[in-house]
Amino acid sequence: MMVIPGGTIAMRDDRTGRAWVVELPSFAIGCFPVTQAQYAAATGLWPSSRVSGQCPVENVSWLDAVRFCNLLSHSAGLRAAYEPDDDGMGASRIAGANGYRLPTEAEWEYACRAGTNGPRYGDLDEIAWYRENSGGRPHTVGQKQPNSWGLHDMLGNVWEWCEDQYDPEVYGPYRVFRGGGWSDTERGCLATNRRRSHPTFAIDDLGFRVVRPLA
Repeated sequence: MMVIPGGTIAMRDDRTGRAWVVELPSFAIGCFPVTQAQYAAATGLWPSSRVSGQCPVENVSWLDAVRFCNLLSHSAGLRAAYEPDDDGMGASRIAGANGYRLPTEAEWEYACRAGTNGPRYGDLDEIAWYRENSGGRPHTVGQKQPNSWGLHDMLGNVWEWCEDQYDPEVYGPYRVFRGGGWSDTERGCLATNRRRSHPTFAIDDLGFRVVRPLA
């Protein structure tokens, strides 16, 4: 985990044209996406299409990621961050919980940018596994250059689930994921890209990383 300083981030949804600003307190975020070995240690499961302990876990839904966060919190003696919804299609953040959770998309983009303003925090081939260099598969975490805050694989390798619903009025329970993956073109790996899917959706280029509050 790396401690990220507090600050503000200007967000935008190109689909709707909506823009908004989020003020963030300092928080801690994983240096890498959660690996298959870490996921198995907490859940006993190896869901990924290509089994390799130090590659990012993939083929995990948003609901799977939330369950992992709660299990990891329990194992660390922390208060779980999520209460599952009655309909099984979501989960609510528990106020005051100090356990692990998914990043909000504002936290994710702020951490990804690491103080930069461009579409990426570095040269794409140097920082990311994507269609042109991945060989059609995910790779061991941490092999590409990190951003200036020490975070690896924020772009490329696997997309990452965020906590937020995308647009509840239009898409109901659909959740946001960010960052681009190993099968995406250059245009898919941008700090601003927002995608969405149902919380039960799982695919072989979608994983997650975890956050912990500091206060």
